[in-house]
Amino acid sequence: MILNKINKPNDIKSVNPDEYALLAQEIRDFLIRKISENGGHLGSNLGAVELTMALHISLNLPEDKIIFDVGHQSYTHKILTGRKDAFDELRKFKGLAGFPKRSESDCDSFDTGHSSTSVSAGLGLVKARDLRQLKHTVVSVIGDGALTGGMVYEALNNAARLTTNFIIILNDNNMSISENVGGISRYLQSIRTFEGYQDFKVTLQKQLLKVPMGDRIVDRLKRYKNSIKQLFVPGMFFEDLGITYLGPIDGHDVNNMVRTIKEAKKINHAVLIHICTKKGRGYAPAERHPARFHGTEPFDIETGLPLKNKKKPAWTNIFSTVVLKAAARNDRVCAITAAMPDGVGLKRFMDLYPDRFFDVGIAEEHAVTFAAGLAAGGMIPIVAIYSSFLQRAYDQILHDVCIQNLHVVFCIDRAGIVGADGETHQGIFDLSYLSSIPNMHIMAPKNKWELSDMLKFAIAFEGPVSIRYPRGTACDSMEEYRQEIELGKAEKLFDGKDVALFAIGSMVEVACKVRELLKEKNIGCSLINARFAKPIDEEMVLSEASGVKLFVTMEENVFSGGLGEKVLDLINKKTRADSSGKAKIICVSIPDKYVEHGNPDILKKEIGIDANSVAERIYRELSLLSQDR
Repeated sequence: MILNKINKPNDIKSVNPDEYALLAQEIRDFLIRKISENGGHLGSNLGAVELTMALHISLNLPEDKIIFDVGHQSYTHKILTGRKDAFDELRKFKGLAGFPKRSESDCDSFDTGHSSTSVSAGLGLVKARDLRQLKHTVVSVIGDGALTGGMVYEALNNAARLTTNFIIILNDNNMSISENVGGISRYLQSIRTFEGYQDFKVTLQKQLLKVPMGDRIVDRLKRYKNSIKQLFVPGMFFEDLGITYLGPIDGHDVNNMVRTIKEAKKINHAVLIHICTKKGRGYAPAERHPARFHGTEPFDIETGLPLKNKKKPAWTNIFSTVVLKAAARNDRVCAITAAMPDGVGLKRFMDLYPDRFFDVGIAEEHAVTFAAGLAAGGMIPIVAIYSSFLQRAYDQILHDVCIQNLHVVFCIDRAGIVGADGETHQGIFDLSYLSSIPNMHIMAPKNKWELSDMLKFAIAFEGPVSIRYPRGTACDSMEEYRQEIELGKAEKLFDGKDVALFAIGSMVEVACKVRELLKEKNIGCSLINARFAKPIDEEMVLSEASGVKLFVTMEENVFSGGLGEKVLDLINKKTRADSSGKAKIICVSIPDKYVEHGNPDILKKEIGIDANSVAERIYRELSLLSQDR
């Protein structure tokens, strides 16, 4: 196998060009096999195999720098830089990351995970290179889906002023996670399919080859094809900005891409190479269903079907069902997503209510302000975005929604520990960043029925309101506890004399397990479902804290700015005025640090928020309290 000869950076340079196609096939076979076992991002990586090969052939790593936008398509890059033997531990705890990691390899020049950032980061690396009087090449790879994000245009605007080399590669596969939408997608489609330019090339070449010396003229014209192209390709958007445009070219033709990259390296300003690839290339199920194979769980290679039989519905499915019913009852309800109708559960809404569904592309900031406009116009917008992506729109939530106290419903998927995607995707900050904003109201459901009740409450509410829920299977226990949702009111589930557990969202189910573990040691626990992170039920907190030895807050969020910090502040303020009945307080939360990739259960145990860890911590605290007395 040719792949066996590639064990360190730049080994690909020794591969015979006649063997490039075979190497690409070996890489695809390797990726399909490993991702079928471990899960991961398949479609984007299959589409970028030849592109990554061409980059590694054209550049010298780690001296030259490649910045992958998002970075989920960097698997081939990792293979070609000597990390293929680590793929058995792909996205596992302490194993190979699914995204570029500077701490993992010198060949990973920038940590990425969110979209539309690579041009800005690349431009920074270019200016650092120039200021330090170095000579290496910097290449930013960005997908067409990322061009819906406004940050790209801020970066392109600045890149156009460069007087030194900077290469931007537009990997155009007409997809982000789901199919691309909007004017930029249509513009790129017009470039891909514009017949005038393609027909002109073919016709001119045929005619010139009929005349004496025609072959030399054709060769010369090919050298100047980019000047001729400007007469025929519509728009020339990038050229108008001041960025040299090369393409579109076949993103699965290694030799042509190598030639183009080498040509681009000679240009003393920003140059954009437009390549066209196919997401999922080489694996039929991924080609047919690119959205489903964007990020996939382990699957059967023969059929492409998941290995796990998911019988219980996920939180996202519950949201999907409830929001459809809400839209049927109320024609003011509309839904917004940022390029992820499948991921957030709005695909059925899109099909049934296309006039009230809006996919704005990878543009979270626009999604939020657009929702504010809809709310100001009398609609009830439901904005469904992953927790880690919504934080990109903090200013818009604060400035455009909450200052005006507009009725926008934020449904925050993937809140808490999400697992294998790592630091850039863990949804562990939303309680903190949302709680800091006046007029915002924040809820988190304990089970699937409460998610339904909270969404109904949020739609009837007047003002900004957020509901956060985790990734994975929805909790279907505690069905008998379904008190009516009241603003800022908690729900008491159990009484106990020793410890009060004040938990929110996914941690209520954990708290139930903690209560059972402590019950085995004859420790009585109250259990309160906080429901609201803002406003918190101060009356319930103070009442419960006055009657127990230990008051425990539990949340799947960092401590700073979270539920526990607010409760601690409330109780401390109260006991400064009244020292009677003061309970010891401990806050179970995620430490104020980034959480790496890995299995969620392993991560929760590692950071001490699983049931066994919490129960042991409580038992230790009670033992210390009894010794003090």
